[in-house]
Amino acid sequence: MMLRKSLKEEQNQWTGILVYVECYKGKVMPVSLELIGEARRLAAKAGGKVYGVAIGEKPEEIREELKDSFLDEAYLWEASDEYLPIAYERIMTECINTIRPSVVLIGGTREGRALAPRIAVEFRTGLTADCTSLEIDDDGNLMQTRPAFGGNIMAEILTKDRRPQLATVRPGVMPKRPGIPGKHTVFYMKKWDGPDETVTIEAVKEQSQDDSIAGQKILVAAGRGVKKKEDLEMLRELAHLLGGELACSRALVEKGWMSPSRQIGLSGSTVSPDYLITCGVSGTVQFMAGMKTAKNIIAINSDPDARIFEIAHYPVCADLYEVVPDLIERLKEGR
Repeated sequence: MMLRKSLKEEQNQWTGILVYVECYKGKVMPVSLELIGEARRLAAKAGGKVYGVAIGEKPEEIREELKDSFLDEAYLWEASDEYLPIAYERIMTECINTIRPSVVLIGGTREGRALAPRIAVEFRTGLTADCTSLEIDDDGNLMQTRPAFGGNIMAEILTKDRRPQLATVRPGVMPKRPGIPGKHTVFYMKKWDGPDETVTIEAVKEQSQDDSIAGQKILVAAGRGVKKKEDLEMLRELAHLLGGELACSRALVEKGWMSPSRQIGLSGSTVSPDYLITCGVSGTVQFMAGMKTAKNIIAINSDPDARIFEIAHYPVCADLYEVVPDLIERLKEGR
């Protein structure tokens, strides 16, 4: 009983929610703004402040972007824009030791996935990756929901005995919430002067975003119901007539029919288009977790029991080989 009491007392010393604000060239990444809004929602139940830590070469520009956000306090560190493992870990460690937040939220980006495990090891705490839902339970624990067992079930994970509680969330999973114009956020400006003895950056090459589906407003998604690889051209034509791009489920990537960069789902890309038309997609948990925030979901499937119909705004129980050619013909005729 005494051990349980001391554990509770120790946990009570950790309050508030800290968001790692990922930046590049003075711009805050969209996933960080999504997490700041989510942190404010969680803090309304858990209590405590919402903090942010940003690391980059242009702290003044970052400050301008964050001034109307939900943050109560923000620590802006002037350091390299390029991710340096030791430097970033030490900055975050210092901030966490200073703030002592109960929860730390990090974007599930390449940078976030590299940083989060280092923090978890430093504080000997749990880390849940690629969460699709976050809530606070009655005991103040962070309920972290994510797909498990190959995406067949949704698992709820708690870190009851350690603090802080760490979770990563992929871009587009959480809704964007507007900030508060004129909100008084307290900023602390700092500079990192220490070396990073593990990495030397020789050159930086910008990656082309031409093949990305993450920011598309209109997507047509092909699933296992597509019978032949050649039939993808029909769906690609539909996507282009609508001014969008063709995406797919994991099944078609595993067949080698489409590139992994076109895959929707937790093992692919998380998308939030204005319109998503799924064709022959059954709707696995991991697929739906990657597209559930789409504003309009039109699902075409011949199986009336397809799971995708559970979240579709416009379910179409029909053969895609009958529906899609008709859609293409109508679009070409201007109908």
